[in-house]
Amino acid sequence: MIAFTVKFFRGAAILSTAVILSACGQSDINASNASSSTANASNASSGEANAIQIKQTVTPANNPDLLKKVSATVYKDANCSCCKEWIGHAEDNGLTTTTHDVADLSLFKERYGVPTEMRSCHTAVTSDGYVIEGHVPAKYVAEFLQNPPKQAIGLVVPGMEYQDKFMPYQIMQINKDGTNQVYAEVEFAEQQL
Repeated sequence: MIAFTVKFFRGAAILSTAVILSACGQSDINASNASSSTANASNASSGEANAIQIKQTVTPANNPDLLKKVSATVYKDANCSCCKEWIGHAEDNGLTTTTHDVADLSLFKERYGVPTEMRSCHTAVTSDGYVIEGHVPAKYVAEFLQNPPKQAIGLVVPGMEYQDKFMPYQIMQINKDGTNQVYAEVEFAEQQL
């Protein structure tokens, strides 16, 4: 959801937007992801979640040229509204998308090598074959695609939403050999834009 608010500061109106780049719950995706979702929810409640809902009032930072030459196919559940929000965010930053609502997302996650513990609500695959799993901010997608590490399959923000506030999280890089590593630490909401 992109929500606009007007704030007044010493007589001047300031337009800002609340941007949600959330990794949503997986309960409606499939049963094989349910245990991963439960584990992430448990981690979130203890403050150790890698991905949570990100909602912050900030100045819009869409850059339609950021992903201008990039196209991706997005596989998602038909009932997932936060996936549509991420797709909107990516398209606002230049990504060309083709979206497929699928009954069993795990088939696509397995096909593209997304580890079970790293799965989120949707999987995007670029025309170059890189996987963007979950709600990775467009600026990190662009940075990754400019110079992808040779061992990398793609980037993920695993997990599910957690309340309605920003909390620091990690963007993970998944590798061809099945390992993963921290690609970026997002400590402040402004780092996403």
